[in-house]
Amino acid sequence: MNREDFSFASTIDGLEIACYRWSSTARPRGIVQIAHGMGEHALRYDYFATALSNAGFHVYANDHRGHGRTAKQMESLGDFGDGGWNALVADLVTLTGLAATRDSRLPIVLLGHSMGSFAAQQYILDHSRLIAGVALSGSVAVDKLTFDPSRPTDLSSLNRGIENPRTSFDWLSRDPAAVDAYVADPRCGFGANARAVQSMAAAAPRLADPAELRRIRADLPIYIFAGDRDPLNRGLEWLKPVAERYRAAGVRNVAEKYYPGGRHEMLNEINRGEVIEDFQNWLRDIL
Repeated sequence: MNREDFSFASTIDGLEIACYRWSSTARPRGIVQIAHGMGEHALRYDYFATALSNAGFHVYANDHRGHGRTAKQMESLGDFGDGGWNALVADLVTLTGLAATRDSRLPIVLLGHSMGSFAAQQYILDHSRLIAGVALSGSVAVDKLTFDPSRPTDLSSLNRGIENPRTSFDWLSRDPAAVDAYVADPRCGFGANARAVQSMAAAAPRLADPAELRRIRADLPIYIFAGDRDPLNRGLEWLKPVAERYRAAGVRNVAEKYYPGGRHEMLNEINRGEVIEDFQNWLRDIL
């Protein structure tokens, strides 16, 4: 196995953040840093990370606060802690720095999925010069979402648009095996608690503010990919504004790829091989 487990203390509140590094099995050409989604953890990306390592990329990922091994007790799943959402984003910046120190001179590309893509959207407002590109998977214009700060999120509610569902999480993928593995994982399926939702909602207006978006360096390559049947993006209606806003802010290289019939987790979909190949081709183009 080419995976190494390590951790670091958050610069915000000292919380120990669990991390993983998959080392390239070929001559390394770059680094991909993964920011996972809500109600899951970084090791769900082992298949994807292994494919990238075989293609010549080191891969770094961390379990967000309130997720995976960073959540020391099951009771803390979904709780971002006192540092809240901004600390979660700061943890990503810290991991970028650690990757840059360990594997100096290699360009770093940040890939954020779902909630991790919301964090990536905030990351590039302040730190776009740290990375060579950013990819947003299963994303949305966060200001379009309706947050109820008085209650935790219910991820299973996104299943309402799926016909004849087998489980409460068929909205994630058309692949039954991928859905069943998610359902069977005790560290998957939960939502953020009320105070985590509040801190995330408070950050949403920045992500749509034209003045904030102009802080992103104009030559940052951005790749947005999603399924067009992802319930989160409402038939792409809530996702396409993200690309439009970046272009309006002067970002020159914004690419989009939408997969017919695809649901929320394109990296776990029935055509995941195509999705991973498309992502790798984009990596080669920008690097």
